[in-house]
Amino acid sequence: MQDNAKTLGRRFTDFFSLRQSFVAVLGMAILIGMGEKMAERFLPIYLIALGGGPIVIGLLNGMDNLLSALYSFPGGYLSDKLGYRRALLLFNLLAIFGYGIVILFPSWQAVIIGSIFFLSWTAISLPATMSMVSEVIPKNKQAMGVSIHSMVRRIPMALGPVLGGFFIQRFGRVEGVRYAFMVAIGFALISLIVQQIYIKEPARDGKAKAKLSLKLPPMLRRLLVSDILIRFCEQIPYAFVVIWVMENNSMNASQFGLLSAIEMVTAMLIYIPVAYLADRSTKKPYVAITFVNFTLFPIVLSISKSFPVFVLAFILRGLKEFGEPTRKAMILDLAPDNAKASTFGAYYLIRDVVVSLAAFGGAFLWRYDPYLNLYVASAFGLLGTLYFILRVTSNE
Repeated sequence: MQDNAKTLGRRFTDFFSLRQSFVAVLGMAILIGMGEKMAERFLPIYLIALGGGPIVIGLLNGMDNLLSALYSFPGGYLSDKLGYRRALLLFNLLAIFGYGIVILFPSWQAVIIGSIFFLSWTAISLPATMSMVSEVIPKNKQAMGVSIHSMVRRIPMALGPVLGGFFIQRFGRVEGVRYAFMVAIGFALISLIVQQIYIKEPARDGKAKAKLSLKLPPMLRRLLVSDILIRFCEQIPYAFVVIWVMENNSMNASQFGLLSAIEMVTAMLIYIPVAYLADRSTKKPYVAITFVNFTLFPIVLSISKSFPVFVLAFILRGLKEFGEPTRKAMILDLAPDNAKASTFGAYYLIRDVVVSLAAFGGAFLWRYDPYLNLYVASAFGLLGTLYFILRVTSNE
């Protein structure tokens, strides 16, 4: 019986590509993500309560893309040079510092300044984690590894807004968000302990591997172009989705938190089966399907006026994650073997610097007409989908 249990456990860990360091990073993603998502999804409402307007909201969303890009490139470089363990520690500390600024200074200017630091976690964790996936998980299981990471990250994305909505309902829009950031610091400190105990990494030669270069292989450049167009579709309305739901259609914070949970649960349910299939066949169809879902979401959102219809819209928003882990696995496939994290960081630097313009432009479109914002977003999604289908092939 004991031998059967061990065999079953070994099959389970092999199927899901679980390794100790990878499991520790998954734990960190939950801890830090819970703290971050309790407040992050409500920051546009928080900014309005503090006297900020649509331009300030657009500024924050644009900074999210721009800073994530600027951090991802040196983050990938540091991950290759120092190792993902030290890189994660550094950026975790920066995130805690950013949370502290927002807690101590309740003003929209403090949110902008603090975001320079707490946005760093997401930026560094992705290249570092992808580097780990490429090192510790077999190539024929990498889509599964990326999918497990993406799925686990959705746990705090689902639960965080629900808890954040409770804080806001209980303490108000200003104090509720500040309390959420206090809890975020607690979770981040626990994650530091988890990281130091459980993440293991082979010793590295600091002079080896790491290099600063924005050069991408030709097919990876084509994937990048399609991805940029799709992210325009996502980011033009991204910061204003909560405004559309709560201000334009009179839903409350708890309802928006529930919609966010529905979105994340939908995404989590599809990750494993899609990863299983993608590791055994070509990845391109799964990425194409997710691009179609990106394109459809703004249109469906534009006709959502009641809570049941919003539920359908947010289910579709969850389905846009259908092939996202597979797209990341495609990047790993197309990146050079000796510089996975650096290439990943370079890809995200170029993508997010360009896409930050969409976030800024989305604010002006929203001021002119919210419907125009949503329709322009969908048009970019259609262009990106067609370009991907016609121009991108995987190296399988």
